[in-house]
Amino acid sequence: MKQVGQFLKEVKAEFARVEWPKFDEFVGALIVSLLFMTFFAIYLGIVDRVISWIARQVFKPGI
Repeated sequence: MKQVGQFLKEVKAEFARVEWPKFDEFVGALIVSLLFMTFFAIYLGIVDRVISWIARQVFKPGI
């Protein structure tokens, strides 16, 4: 139990040393992250559609 208390003290000390971003920096990073995730999701959706179409053409039933 003593080790847990020491760990929590060290965590508190580390948090005091952290340089937290300003609000506008945070919002900017959030917007960039959301745009990147949106672009990547659209890209993966297109790649999935293309690969699915190719697979349907290759493995057409009845040929």
